[in-house]
Amino acid sequence: HLVESGGDSVQTGGSLRLSCEVSGLTYKLACMGWFRQTPGKEREAVAVIGSEGDTIYADSVKGRFTASQDDSKNTLYLQMNSLKPEDTAMYYCAASRGYIIATVCFADGGRLLGWWGQGTQVTVSS
Repeated sequence: HLVESGGDSVQTGGSLRLSCEVSGLTYKLACMGWFRQTPGKEREAVAVIGSEGDTIYADSVKGRFTASQDDSKNTLYLQMNSLKPEDTAMYYCAASRGYIIATVCFADGGRLLGWWGQGTQVTVSS
C-alpha cells in the first residue's frame, strides 16, 4: 500500500516535497521510486532508489530533485527544487515486490514494479 502526498500548484522556480508512505510490503528490500506521467505521454522514471542503495535520476531533473528514504517512517520523499512548467505531471510512487537494482528499476517507466500509489498532481505555472 503506497500513499502519495505533497502535490500542489506552484510557480516556476518554486519547490515542493512529495511524500510516499509505505505499508504492507518488505520496505527495506524494495526498489522504490518516483515516476510521472502527463496526458498523451508515456510514464517516465524521475528518480529511483534501488534495492542495493544506488539512486538514479532522469537527466531532466538532475541537480534539482532529490529522492530520499526515512526508514523509521517507511516513507519515501522527493524534494523538488527549481521547478519548471515541464515538470507538470501526475507523480506516482512505486515499489518493487522484491530485490531489484536501480538500473533495472529505472527502466521502461517502472514496468517491473508491482506496487503503485494513486498519484499526486504537480502543476508548475510560468
